[in-house]
Amino acid sequence: MSDEVLQLVTFRLGNEEFGIDIRKVQEINRMIDITKIPNAPAHVEGVVNLRGKIIPIVSLRTKLGLGEADRDKATRIMVVDIEGRILGFIVDSVSEVLRIQDQKIEAPPSVTGSNDSGYIEGVINLADRILILLEFKVLFGDQKEAKVAA
Repeated sequence: MSDEVLQLVTFRLGNEEFGIDIRKVQEINRMIDITKIPNAPAHVEGVVNLRGKIIPIVSLRTKLGLGEADRDKATRIMVVDIEGRILGFIVDSVSEVLRIQDQKIEAPPSVTGSNDSGYIEGVINLADRILILLEFKVLFGDQKEAKVAA
């Protein structure tokens, strides 16, 4: 790692805090009506029309196996560019934009020995909390829901 300063958008899913490179985030919106897609995977909520573009919407809680939660005024849709494919992710709340030296990012701990957590790019140990850095390219790189936007 270098001395590069990264800017991360941090968001919450339950009690956990996650981050994504700000350069991948196109916008953050309040919840809007979502059109359901028949026979879609459980984590695909449906699609929305955002300024004339149809964007697939994914429940990040469901995709990560964190279960569902009530949505409230803090719930947001983060619109993210994953290698040219645009997806919207429902998150419990968006916290802040955090500037951090990239050498503070530690490799994710090997817990299960499986590759199921390959979507975790790293962890950042902050003074008062741990931030999990997600790699959306791995999490959604070859998934059908990502191809809906292509």
